[in-house]
Order: sequence, then structure tokens, then C-alpha cells
Amino acid sequence: MSDDNPLSLACPVPAPAGAQILLAHGEGAGLTRRLIRELLLRELDNPYLRLLGDGAVLPPVEGALVVTTDSSVVSPLFFPGGDIGKLAVHSAINDLAVSGAEPLYLTLALILEEGLPLATLQRVVKSVAEAACACRIPIVTGDTKVVARGQADQLYLTTTGVGRLRPGVELGARRIQPGDVILVSGPLADHGLAILAARENLGFEPPPQSDTAPVHELVAELLTTTEVHFLRDPTRGGVSAVLHELVEATGFTMIVDEANLPLSDCTRGVCELLGLDPLHIANEGKVVAVVAANATDRALQALQAHPLGRHAAVIGRVTGDRPPAVLVRSNLGQLRRLEEPRGSPLPRIC
Repeated sequence: MSDDNPLSLACPVPAPAGAQILLAHGEGAGLTRRLIRELLLRELDNPYLRLLGDGAVLPPVEGALVVTTDSSVVSPLFFPGGDIGKLAVHSAINDLAVSGAEPLYLTLALILEEGLPLATLQRVVKSVAEAACACRIPIVTGDTKVVARGQADQLYLTTTGVGRLRPGVELGARRIQPGDVILVSGPLADHGLAILAARENLGFEPPPQSDTAPVHELVAELLTTTEVHFLRDPTRGGVSAVLHELVEATGFTMIVDEANLPLSDCTRGVCELLGLDPLHIANEGKVVAVVAANATDRALQALQAHPLGRHAAVIGRVTGDRPPAVLVRSNLGQLRRLEEPRGSPLPRIC
């Protein structure tokens, strides 16, 4: 390859028009090295990654380690409020956060399709770098593969998160008891509707905005101020999927008050127009928390003190009613059973 190859980049100069990913970029030879050094390392540079070893050697950590892995396959790659790069970073960090961990490090794996515009890859990697930098979590190692044209949809990302379990934190469905209270950290369903509107070109004005955001600092505040029994980020399947999982794990009933669900005006309008239940729709920057009843006020204060939690609300409670189910109390006070969705109405949302 000559020196005028379009992959000879000088950051921040954008990729030349028409430059694309080739199968040779995944062969481990010269083009692979140039892609890594001249694009990925320029954006993601830090002392761990700079060594470009087969793995990162990390300093010792006091306490238990928490590890999570998440793949991002969202379509479209860019949407109002976010993109696949931000999503990949936030998803791993949020999984660590709701596991009770302080996020420490990330890894990044990229599956690239032959023909992917290099400018698109640059834009995504820049977004990854900005999101990781904003969270102060370095990407310490990674991997890049290329598949033939038609074997992927432009690109997929996989992030692995490594964190340290916060001292004294014990979370899990086993801790939930009848009488516990269910909270959410803010308005629901924004992400799923943003993807739906962008993918289908629904033309809403203003368009729904994704809520993708890192929740680790919000969760840290919550865990230091109150007795929390369970945390989860309600992504695919939304709050409904979380509550059905809890019914199955605990044998208790979850009752949700429809009137208390926090929804943006835009989301409420879109759901009413399209006949969608916001409880079934994905979120990417929210937390479901189950806390002891006597800690409700402290939990709300902790959440609402953080910018991401200023619209936090109590949406329901746990009961020992039989048979166990997820029930929704309507605005008129009637209870209805919330069925778990059968198959995703909107695949590839994260």
C-alpha cells in the first residue's frame, strides 16, 4: 500500500470522501495496524491502550470485582439524543452501576462490515471516546474484526466493563420483601420511541430524544443514602420486563400505579397516538429501584438531587398477593394484569 492510501489519517482531518473499510483491514497486517494506530488509538489514547498488547495489565483492586459485557447493534447508528458509540459506553457502565459497582475500565470490540464509510467509523469512535472521557472511564484494550459485505449492518460494538463492588452493597431479587416500594429515576420510554421514530421516519416535531446516559454517579448517591434492595436498568422490554423478572424470581406481586408513571409530554403523545404502552418500551439512562418502605423519602431525595433523577417517582409497590403477577392500577383505580410482551415490537434498539 502506498502512503497516499485513504487510511493515512491525520487527526482531526476527516477521512477522504469515498474511503471505506476493506476486508484487508481485518487481516491483522499493515492495514489493520494503520486502522488501529491512525484512527482508534488517536481517539481512545490512554496509557493502558497505548501499549497495544493482547491485553491490558491493570493495577490491583481492593475488594470484589464486577464484570459485565454488552453488545450494541442499534439501527440506525445515529438517532436523536445519541448514537451507537455513546450507547455502547453507557450500557456497560450502567450494568456495572446497577450491580452495585464503581466502574473502573472498559474494553471495546468492533465488528465492521466491508464497505463501511471510514467517515462513519471515525464519527462513531469519536463518540465512544467522548462518552468514555466524560465518564472518566478509560478503554484499556479491544479488538477489531471485518466481515464481508452483507454479513453485518455497517458495524456492531461490544463493550466489557470492569468495576469494583462498593463496600457494604448487597443487591438482588432475594432481598425484596412485600411492602417494598418501586421507584424509577425519571421519564420512561424515551429511547425506544427515539429509535422507532428515526428508523421509520415518522416525522414527529420535535422528535423523541433518546435518554442514553451514564447512571453510575446517580446510583452512587442512591446507595449511600438509603436501604436499596434491588437495581436494574430497564433497557429491552422496559420496566415491564424488569417487573416480570422480579415476579418470577420472588413469587411476589408487583403493583404499578399508572397515574404515577413519569412521562415526557412528547413520549405521552407518541404512545397515545401509536397505541404503545410505555412500560414495554426500552430506556437507556434510567434506573428501576426497589427499596424498603421506610427508606422511600430518602431514596427519592437522593435521586432527585442528581440532574438525571430530578423527575424520579414512586411508581408502585411489592405485595404478597396471589397468584403473583404484574398489575397496573388505572387512573380510575381498577387493576389490570400487565402481560409480558411476546416478541419485540422493535428489535435492535440497543
